[in-house]
Amino acid sequence: MILAVPTLLFFGWLAWVFLREFFSPSHDEDAAAEAAEKLGLLPADRQNTEHAGPLPAGWEAALSRVSGGDWQAAAELLRGIGRDWDRRSMAVGELAGLAAEDDTWLLAWEAARPDDPDAAVVRASSTITLAGRLRGAKRAEYTTQEQFAGFHRMLHRSRDEIARAAALSPDDPTPYVTEISVALGLGYPHAEMDKLWAEITARAPHHYEGHWRALQYWCKKWRGSERLAMEFAEQAAAKAPLGSLLTVLPLVAHFEHDESDDAEGDRTPEMVARVDAGLADAAAADPTHPRLPELRHLLAYYLSLQDRDEMAIEQFRLVDGHVNALPWRYRGSGADMTAYYCAVRDSSAQAVAAAG
Repeated sequence: MILAVPTLLFFGWLAWVFLREFFSPSHDEDAAAEAAEKLGLLPADRQNTEHAGPLPAGWEAALSRVSGGDWQAAAELLRGIGRDWDRRSMAVGELAGLAAEDDTWLLAWEAARPDDPDAAVVRASSTITLAGRLRGAKRAEYTTQEQFAGFHRMLHRSRDEIARAAALSPDDPTPYVTEISVALGLGYPHAEMDKLWAEITARAPHHYEGHWRALQYWCKKWRGSERLAMEFAEQAAAKAPLGSLLTVLPLVAHFEHDESDDAEGDRTPEMVARVDAGLADAAAADPTHPRLPELRHLLAYYLSLQDRDEMAIEQFRLVDGHVNALPWRYRGSGADMTAYYCAVRDSSAQAVAAAG
């Protein structure tokens, strides 16, 4: 029994060492994180998980006022954006998210200005946002019939709201861009999607969010296939002017259908060319374009996979501090998303340090 005590202590100490090593970051991870820190990159706890990049100037203050019940701040925000359709659709999405939480301010706006097209499009978008929240984010087999019923009910209701918003502002593509989410949820046939797409491109032929959402429709996981998604992506990117950011589409189409566990398919000459096209597109874009960070996140990711680490770090520097973008957000939300981002970023940082 006397000998048993030291023996138990010894094995207890071994178990403690094992658990510490198993659950603590590896030495490689520590070294990679240190390399990122030396390059001035931010730690995981300083990453914003709400957006892909900073909101445009003045938006945070306006959205804060709206959250406090000030509908006039919402009206001023959209009026100031005017016919910048890319910024408009993004702002409508932000406002719709707030309205889905509490629409008291939107009801006040609608009461004060019954035929305001800005209020109408926010209402339509918020109904779709609420539909998604009623359904939940789990796979179909883990979603109840009650959840599906609420989801479909709200999507059907949104169609009337979308039609009203479109009638109040005939030049605005935003109601039609919003409707793509309905096309996904209700399963529009291809011919109906084609008609919807014609409405969008007639008003804004290179609309970023419109193309992003339409690509989702053509993906295999929704209403299309890998071939249809890539054809749509390649054709749209080829037709788009430099600076439109639509070179992101082939990268997204590849990512959405890539089921491989290794990076060989990400290093082909075709993928290197797609990344190079994206770099040229990003360089030519308006640096204040609110969607530019989304392209940069994907460029950083694929540059890292292609062992083009110095170029990857250049892109990571431009988005660091925000992680809610592809590919990170497909790994989950919050800590999981941030951990994936930091793992890839820090790997490139470590490679740059080793090469230097």
